[in-house]
Amino acid sequence: MKTKFTMFRRGAMFYMQDSATGKQTSLRTKDEAEASSLLNARNAAQQQPTLNLHLARAYLTASDPAFVERTWQTVMQQLQSRGKDTSRERYASVFKSPSFDGLRNKKLLETTTDDFFAVFKDGKVSIVYFLKRLHNFALSLGWIAIPIVAPYLWPKYEAKDRRGITQDEHQSVLQQEKNAEWKLYLELLWETGAAQSDAVNFKAEDVDWQTRTISYFRQKTGSLAQFTVSKKLETVLSHLPTTGVLFPKLSTFSQSDRASRFRRRCQRAGVSGVTLHSYRYAWAERAKVVGMPERFAQAALGHNSKAIHRAYAKKAIIIAPSLEEYEAKAAQQKLVAA
Repeated sequence: MKTKFTMFRRGAMFYMQDSATGKQTSLRTKDEAEASSLLNARNAAQQQPTLNLHLARAYLTASDPAFVERTWQTVMQQLQSRGKDTSRERYASVFKSPSFDGLRNKKLLETTTDDFFAVFKDGKVSIVYFLKRLHNFALSLGWIAIPIVAPYLWPKYEAKDRRGITQDEHQSVLQQEKNAEWKLYLELLWETGAAQSDAVNFKAEDVDWQTRTISYFRQKTGSLAQFTVSKKLETVLSHLPTTGVLFPKLSTFSQSDRASRFRRRCQRAGVSGVTLHSYRYAWAERAKVVGMPERFAQAALGHNSKAIHRAYAKKAIIIAPSLEEYEAKAAQQKLVAA
């Protein structure tokens, strides 16, 4: 059998050459005996891949008996058992996708780059995103020795253009909603900009009527959000329970169920390109347009980073007044003061 690699010397260093492609690679040694050993090892690896796999299994089984039998389903179960309830729910939902079926029962030791490329063909951003999390989680646990897919080979993620729901769209969706609790829920999202999971778990005890404020800790980040109860929000709250959870029925729905219902109402109303999270974008955009100081908007939305808030409010359109207007106002103030 013709060997795949041949050896030659260039100067003092030894190299090997692929007989099929002609590619030349340094053996990184000047010692002929060592170079021959390296070359023989590379040729043996090419001629006996099956034997190499059996040998690897033998060595690995000695150190970790479960190593050779561990499948990607095991990694999925480990990953979705960690984190907060919302994260667990999301992992469980995503990993049920048929896109993972080809990988699910595949043993980690037998997985190749082609197995991952087959999942990439699905094309969905969310699938690739969670596949990468799964891959990196297995790597961090030491269940795979080296990356199966090099970082630069992963598909590039391009974030979708997000926007807030407009007031007209909000009213159109409300007209399609017949359930009273759902209507109040959407009104509360419009007035507070809270994330859908945070808002649905609001309790009457979160409202301090003496100071007319609502305070809560965000489920996603744990950061504190606080804002003043407006007159419109007071009207919404007056129709909700005075003790316990404000939305008793809605709080029993899963996040995906609420999202699906909202999507159906939007379709009936002829509204597209928005989700329940668009109420959060809308609140930030409205706050920026009317000139609310950023620190107040951050406090209301429960953000610790200015960069995050700016990302939410990037769609807000503000037309700066002319300098002449400001100079005229300044001159008028001087006259009044005189």
